[in-house]
Amino acid sequence: MNIVILYEDEDLLVVNKPAGMTVNRATTTKNEITVQDWAEKHIGIQTDGVVENKKFGEEGWDPELDFYSRGGIVHRLDKETSGVLILAKNPQAFVKLQKQFHDRTVKKAYVAFAHGSIAPDEGEISVPVGRLPWDKNKFGILPGGKESKTLYKVLKVYLNTKTKEKLTLVEMYPQSGRTHQIRVHLKYINHPIFADFLYAGRKTSRDDRKVLPRVFLHAAKITFNQPTTEKLLTFEASLPDELSACLEQFTLQ
Repeated sequence: MNIVILYEDEDLLVVNKPAGMTVNRATTTKNEITVQDWAEKHIGIQTDGVVENKKFGEEGWDPELDFYSRGGIVHRLDKETSGVLILAKNPQAFVKLQKQFHDRTVKKAYVAFAHGSIAPDEGEISVPVGRLPWDKNKFGILPGGKESKTLYKVLKVYLNTKTKEKLTLVEMYPQSGRTHQIRVHLKYINHPIFADFLYAGRKTSRDDRKVLPRVFLHAAKITFNQPTTEKLLTFEASLPDELSACLEQFTLQ
């Protein structure tokens, strides 16, 4: 899979991650090339014997160890999600970028294609998200979950002429960084993402994947401060060909 470099300086890389590529290496990724594998070679990071440690801000967190254990990767995208991803090239930049995410000063915009017609055209979804006790691979809205908020704006509405179902192209602006946040939030308002095998329902996702074999979620834009100069930087990744082709299968309303 081809990783496109959108920007590079002495402190960081911004890349356009393709769908189908796992970000961080794990015991389940032994037979695949991850973004971390690619990053370690590109940046020249040696990680033999290094294991992941505590998260940013937790007691005992070692920033240098975290930098090496993650291969400089500052944040994550799901395997099937494409789009902009930030990688640090040294521990100092890694810490400063991590702090921006922790302080929620990084601005992110995702594009999703959701089932149904979302109304109103602009809004906010604010509900606690947590890992489901009965399914470790899924997240949901739980009373004991972590607070999470996503703003959204409807871009376009389409019609599936075969099923007469409307679908919405929507831009999502997560204000927090919970795992599967956008996917869970759209499921919560009864507008699951197209081809989402975890949250759209078995039959729906199976039918969707006859049209598109991946979740229709794309990290389209990110804005943050360069860790050394503090200059405000913004990068965008256009919609991948397979997502554009998917939209062409439906009628614009």
